[in-house]
Amino acid sequence: MAAHKPVEWVQAVINRFDEQLPVKTGHQNNHTKVSTEHNKECLINISKYKFSHVISGLTNILKNVNNMVSGQSKDCLRLDETMLVKQLLPEICHFIHTYREGHQHAAELRASASGVLFSLSCNNFNAVFSRISTRLQELTVCSEDTVDVHDIELMQYINVDCSKLKRLLQETVLKFKALKKPAQHAVINSLEKAFWNWVENYPDEFTMLYQRPQTDMADAAERLFDLVDSFAESAKRKAAVWPLQIILLILCPEITHIISREVVEESKANKKLFLESLRKALAGQGGSKQLTESAAIACVKLCKASTYINREDHSGIFLLVQSIVVDLKALLFNPTKPFSRGAGSQNADVDLMIDCFVSCFRINPHNNQHFKVCLASASPSTFHFVLVNSLHRIITNSDLDWWPKIDAVYCYSGELRLMFSDTLSRVMQGLHTHAPLRMTPSLSFKEKMTTSLKFKEKTTDLDTRSYKFNHPPFHLCVCGSISSPPLRSPIHACLTLCETQSSTAELIAGLVQLVPLVNTAQLSQEAMEALLVLHLPETIELWNPQAPIETFWDIRYKDMCFAVIQVKYTC
Repeated sequence: MAAHKPVEWVQAVINRFDEQLPVKTGHQNNHTKVSTEHNKECLINISKYKFSHVISGLTNILKNVNNMVSGQSKDCLRLDETMLVKQLLPEICHFIHTYREGHQHAAELRASASGVLFSLSCNNFNAVFSRISTRLQELTVCSEDTVDVHDIELMQYINVDCSKLKRLLQETVLKFKALKKPAQHAVINSLEKAFWNWVENYPDEFTMLYQRPQTDMADAAERLFDLVDSFAESAKRKAAVWPLQIILLILCPEITHIISREVVEESKANKKLFLESLRKALAGQGGSKQLTESAAIACVKLCKASTYINREDHSGIFLLVQSIVVDLKALLFNPTKPFSRGAGSQNADVDLMIDCFVSCFRINPHNNQHFKVCLASASPSTFHFVLVNSLHRIITNSDLDWWPKIDAVYCYSGELRLMFSDTLSRVMQGLHTHAPLRMTPSLSFKEKMTTSLKFKEKTTDLDTRSYKFNHPPFHLCVCGSISSPPLRSPIHACLTLCETQSSTAELIAGLVQLVPLVNTAQLSQEAMEALLVLHLPETIELWNPQAPIETFWDIRYKDMCFAVIQVKYTC
């Protein structure tokens, strides 16, 4: 019967999908999650044959959710594109622009909408670019001090390849000087994120830029550098623009080579002066804490970008990295004076340290002084957190052939295992000392990881907080490292290097202790995933390579592990 009424059948699936959205049903159990995923798959399959019906139905759902989240509608901007893009783009932009902390699902909606915009811009870049360009043009003639920069910020969410990034740069060059300061700041922040979208999604294009420099790209980047340099009149403005300026220099391979010389031509003098100011600020000689912090951010970006360039290309960018990397690591990895940009910046500070750690590893995996600092038991717990997150990223993200593998840190497997055990004992001690409630994301990293391990007396729903997606607890990351493909994590290094089964037993016992912690559901789930991976046949052989079968049967907690595995597969 459905075959004779395809439109009604499609609408029925859309309606069922709409009814099961978390924004309407609240917290989802396993059954509703499975049902929602099934409906998603149905819609994807149906869209192959009834694309316009599916998109039209989903767009109407977005409009309704918009009204639920914001309580107000938004007029659709008319774009000279296809009907579907005209319908969908304004709704997606509305979710991105109207994010507010107070709404339960606002953060997730914004993240999802950003992902949809990224995908939409792959085949409809002109539609999004037109929206950005139109707003830039409007703001060049705007006399108001308070301006709406939301459409400018779309730059940071879209898919850009080399040619598209070039268009954004050229468009900005034409209009930057006429913009008001708030719009200029929005452009500065958004262009930097657009650059990383390009590098991370098209790394081969960026690598090729240093093999075959593009004159038009370098010309646009240099002209914008000069415009931004003129904008940076005060220390506050310098701090705001330095991260973008280093990006613009990176887009000019020939200039990065020229400014490494003692004497440069007049047109390049401001670039050389910029680098000298950057080095001084990084070493604490810039006269401003704000400039030192901005210099650290800019230098981490320089190090990170350099890892996408093959050292065999003998680029001048590596000379720039060598000139700053020692002072950079001294600033970020100083256990007696941990790097901090003040209250509320812990997440960003940790992200910066992780980027630096991973970049330094990829530049030279054997220059590991910062690794030893993070591993030391006397170092702040934040450093331990950075270490584990960095190793997790190294394991799970190894896109380029010249990036070193995790093998380089296998010699520290014993220390990593001790760190795991020590933190486990702190967690369990905290659970026995306090009521078994959820760890609060509002605490500082230091408070979370110290022996006392603070817990709130009021239950907090971590599932609705963006914190858990950005910075999972220490053990969560360790467990994730175990279950991440490929099966070459620091924990596996512990296994392969153990001469007896005692270390394997200790690791599995620790993970088993985390499974029953029902009030830290995500941590419990990750522990189960880790145990599942550890019980794969190819991993069991690593428990004790000399006697894998005997070790398997002698593990003290095997019965409990099997029960966990059975529960996992049953669910």
